[in-house]
Parts: sequence; C-alpha cells; structure tokens
Amino acid sequence: MAKSLVIVESPAKAKTIKKFLGSHYTVKASVGHIIDLPKSKMGVDIENDFEPRYITIRGKGPILNEIKKEAKKAKKVLLATDLDREGEAISWHLANALNIDEKEPCRIVFNEITKNSIKSAVKNPQKIDKDLVNAQQARRVLDRLVGYKLSPLLWKKLRKGLSAGRVQSVATKMIKDREDEINRFVPEEYWSLELDVEDKDKNRMTVQFHRNDNGEKDLKSENDVQRVVELINEKPLTVLEVKKGEKKRNPYEPFTTSTLQQEASNRIGFATRKTMAVAQQLYEGIDVKKEGTVGLITYLRTDSTRIGDEANQSVLNFIEDQYGSDYVHGKKTTKKKKNEASVQDAHEAIRPTDVLRTPASIKASLSNDQYKLYKLIWERFVASRMSPAVFNTINATLESNGCLFKANGSTLKFEGFLKVYSFATRSKDQTLPELKKDQAFHILKHHQKQHFTQPPARYTEASLVKAMEDLGIGRPSTYSPTISTILSRGYVVKEAKHLKPTELGILVTTLLEDYFSKILDVHFTAELEKRLDSVEEGKEGWKEIIREFYGPFNEMIEYADQQVEEVDFVEESDETCDQCGATMLIKYGRYGKFLACSNYPECKNTKPFIKKIGMACPTCKTGEVVERKSKKGRLFYGCSRFPECRFVSWSRPVEEKCPECSSHMTLKRLKKGDQFVCSNSECGYKRKLTSEEQEKYN
Repeated sequence: MAKSLVIVESPAKAKTIKKFLGSHYTVKASVGHIIDLPKSKMGVDIENDFEPRYITIRGKGPILNEIKKEAKKAKKVLLATDLDREGEAISWHLANALNIDEKEPCRIVFNEITKNSIKSAVKNPQKIDKDLVNAQQARRVLDRLVGYKLSPLLWKKLRKGLSAGRVQSVATKMIKDREDEINRFVPEEYWSLELDVEDKDKNRMTVQFHRNDNGEKDLKSENDVQRVVELINEKPLTVLEVKKGEKKRNPYEPFTTSTLQQEASNRIGFATRKTMAVAQQLYEGIDVKKEGTVGLITYLRTDSTRIGDEANQSVLNFIEDQYGSDYVHGKKTTKKKKNEASVQDAHEAIRPTDVLRTPASIKASLSNDQYKLYKLIWERFVASRMSPAVFNTINATLESNGCLFKANGSTLKFEGFLKVYSFATRSKDQTLPELKKDQAFHILKHHQKQHFTQPPARYTEASLVKAMEDLGIGRPSTYSPTISTILSRGYVVKEAKHLKPTELGILVTTLLEDYFSKILDVHFTAELEKRLDSVEEGKEGWKEIIREFYGPFNEMIEYADQQVEEVDFVEESDETCDQCGATMLIKYGRYGKFLACSNYPECKNTKPFIKKIGMACPTCKTGEVVERKSKKGRLFYGCSRFPECRFVSWSRPVEEKCPECSSHMTLKRLKKGDQFVCSNSECGYKRKLTSEEQEKYN
C-alpha cells in the first residue's frame, strides 16, 4: 500500500513527526531551502521586471532527487515546513520541483509538534498561501538587490570582503549613532541626600531629600547639600502627610521572539543566536523519559502574544489546581503592540506545548541550556495567566525647617504571578513603620553622595533587538542573523555584553550615510517592512514595491560610484618583520586587523595585530597587557609574553591599586554605572568611576 509523503525542513523535526504519524507515512527533511537564488551572482533579472532566477542550491541535488523519488511512490505529498513566510516559500519551491499544483491542498501547518497537532494538520491540508510566498520573494529580492549592488561598491572603494544589507546596515548605523551620542555626552554633576531617622519608639527608616526651603528640588553641588544639612542640623523631622494605598503589578505577556531574546539575554545570559538555537531544539523535539520524542514549545518565530483557547483553559485549570482560585486571572488579556499591523496573529505566543510538563518534571531529559530556557518560557507562560501581585504602599512627606523629605515603602500583600515567575525583578522598597501626621523623628546620620549624569548605554543584543522591534525594523526571523552578521563582518565588536562599532564599521556606515541616507533611514526601513506585510495580506503586488525602490536606489549607486574616492586601508605599524626586517603594515581582514610585511610578495610574513592598553602586566611586570579574543569572539585581556606569563582577565585591568589589599583593580561595565572592582575576589572592594575616569575609558 502506497504511503503518504510528508516533507519537513529539519531531520530532528522529521524524527519527531514520524513517531506521531506511524507506518502509513514517510517523512523526509529538505534540510532548509533546497531552491534559492544563486550565491555566485545576483539571480534577479532586472530587465525582465525583477524576475527571480531560482536554482537548486549547490550540494542539495541528492536531497531533492531523494525527495522526488519518494514523491513518485507516494499516494499523496504533504508539505509541512514552518508556518512563516520563509516556510511558505520553501513549500512553494518544493511544490514546483515536484510538479504539485500549488492550488491543491498540499500544505499542512501546525504551531506545535505534538501528536494531536500533527494529526489534526494532516487531516486538514490547505493551499499554499501565495501572498505569504510573495512577501518572502519581495524581501529576498530587495535584500539581494541591496547586497549585490552595494557590496561591490564597497569592495571597489574600500576593500574586498565587505558587505552591506538592507537591515544589517541600519542595525550597524544604530550602534554607531549610539556611540556618537556617548562621545558627545557632557556629564553634569548632581548630589543626593538621604537621612537615617528614628522616632521616640526606636522605629527607624531612611528618607530622601525632596525640596529645600526655597522650593528647589535639585542638589547641584556639595554646597547645596551642606546648606540643607545646616538648615536641618539638630532639628526634628515632622510627618506632614501620610498616604496609604494599594498597588497592583500586572503579569508579563507570554513571549514573542523578540521578548524571549531580550529576557534570555538579561536573565540567563544567552546571546540571541544561542537563544534561537536552543529554542529550535525545544520546538523540534526532545527525547523525554517515559514519553519519547516530543516538541516542548510552540513555534519560536512569532510577534503575537495570542494564546489559543484550549491552551488558555489548560493553564487556568493548572493554576487553580496548583495554587488556588485566587491566583487565576479573571480575564485573558493581550496587549496591543505599537506596531500592531505587523503582528502575524495566525501565530500564537511562544509557550510550552503542555503546561503539565513542568521544568522540574523533565529536567533530567534536558541539557543545562535547554532546562534554563524551557524554565524561562514555562514560567512566563503560566505567570501571564495569573493574578496581579498586590502591594500595600505607604508614602510619607516629612518637613524640617522648610526642607521636605520623602519616604516610600511597600509590603507584599498578595504574591499573584510572582509566586511562579522567579525571573521577575523584585521591589527594593523599604518596609516603613506605622506613621501618622505630626509624628517626630530625629536624625541619626546623613548620607550625601556625588553623582554625574551618565551617557546613554551602549546597546546589548537584548536592547538592540528591543529597539529594532520598537522601530519596526526586521521581523522575528531576522533579529538573530542580523546581529550575527554585523559581528562576523567585523563592523561591531562585543565588549562584555555591549555592542561597539569598530573603525571599519564606522567607516562603512559613514560612507553609506553620505550616499545612501534613505537606505539607512530607520523610518524608511520600517515603512518598507509595513509594505511587505501588506503583500502578505494580499493588498499589494510584490513587484510594485521592487519597482518603486530600485529606480532611486540605482541612481544612488551610479552617483556614489562616480563621487566616492578609494580609501587605502593600509597603515604603517611601529613593528618590524622578524623574517626580513621590513616595516609591518596594519591591514584589515575578514576577522579584523592583522600585521603583514610591507615587503610582500617577496616576504609573506603575517602576524596577529595586538592592541596594547598601555599598562604593564600586573603578574610578571615585564610584559604588557594586550587585548585578545576567545574562540567565541569574546574580548579578554592577557600578557604579551604569553605563554611564558599566563595572566588573563575578562575585565580590563587598570593601573590603580586596591586601597584595601593592594591588588590591581579592573574596570567593570554595569547597567547602573561603570565601577572599578578589586581583582582579588576575596576582597570585594569597588567604587564608581569619576566623570574624568568615565570619559577616559569610554
């Protein structure tokens, strides 16, 4: 009896689905795209109304032949690629290659790889969504035109191996613009003043300066602080007003692709690429003890926060059974997003496929990374359907000789979703004593502190993804590869968790800004994304977008080709070649700077380019501290005499010695302000940088 053939994208997914469908089905994997535009040339016939010229991808011929062979034997062929534009395009290419009428119901879609979901999909095949395919074709052709027209210009004017892209270049510009903001930033001094106070019953609390006797709220100098301290010296503080209330903290929405990438970066330290790789494993199927292989989460590329009715009822029942009816949220809410038009609402949010499969119950079947990410997804989903956390709040205003101080406190009244979501940031409010009007406090101690306004923080992968999403640049499937591309091209480097443009990235972006400002304009890029969405919705023809884009773009290319002068990327170094004695030149390669002998081609000696930070090695005292990179591209610091001296540090060493133990200090980049931290972990001494130090190390 002939079997039905089901074609999926990955071997892991094929293995999981085969288990659910049984012996009447053959399941084959295309291993991603089989047909695409050629790599060696543009593959877009500009003269023939931008018609794409698709070919079988090199190396994929045997896979396609095997699929064709199975398709001939099959009574029915079902295309089960992912449920986004990319997946629809793969199905369309496969249908054409296998001579399947695309109007026939040959396409099956599912949001999760579970038995019920797969069997239901097989029973309800549908036609290939040509609007979805055309949206993907439009994106692919646009990106190909930009990449294959701009990149050769960069090769000609700057150096070979460079690339430009419609989204990657905008992302690089965002990082460069942020760096420009930081460099332009002028810090301003301000001070804070806190008082430790106590009443006659020994009740203590801390109050913060709010306003002086002249109504001024800012303490701009130490003199301002001293004036307030003198005014209130040895005088009591009297409670003027007490406000009691209740504050609710609502649960977070379940994850979309971008919020998962952000939270995984912030909470468990995953890079976007790692998050997507581990999420793909959880989606395609994990061998769970006593269950076999099963998909643990729903589809991972989505910008919807919607939850299906069945999954919603299941989690509400779970919450009531485990925690009680008080913890069940009364309504199922879904916030409208800023760029609501972009939401692929046919998708659901990222959630566990079965809420009863708790992280603890399957921990033994998961790797450490899989467990961390699954726990994050499971907790976020369950918490999203739980009641808000409730806090009792108390806000008091106190007065002393015309100066006002504030005290704010809160206590947790009802945990709500915080009972489950262990990754939530907890309140740091103090617990205040019972307060009443005219109650008097005397001052135990005052704490005055100098501060400087901080420049905007460099982007992290998480904050860049959020900014791109907020601006409407890219889509769920593009965030991770975009960041990977600009890192691998050497346009951006990662220092600690922060993204910083390289000299190469700044140079390339500046050239593109001068001659292709429209391409790098975030609003233009976001508007283009909206038009791609309109193609997906069947409201606009895809070639119309390409025609409108290409004319002005091609004029920019021709103008830039005439106007841009070639840039010599080679500069002399202060090192000599250890083979022939000639001067070594600093050159740029795919992986950044390197040293090459100026006597090339007679001498082909090359060496890594080592950046010195201008400090003697704190271990051996004879070598110098230099920047190095790990195999994964992470920046660290080591001794120039390696391997004779094994000094290494993930944080940048500085000349300053710890005042408590005399060990060398290191620079730590933190969200709340950079700090000098003692390298001796047993010491623990740290201090914030002064404004001059901040400027020096930025």
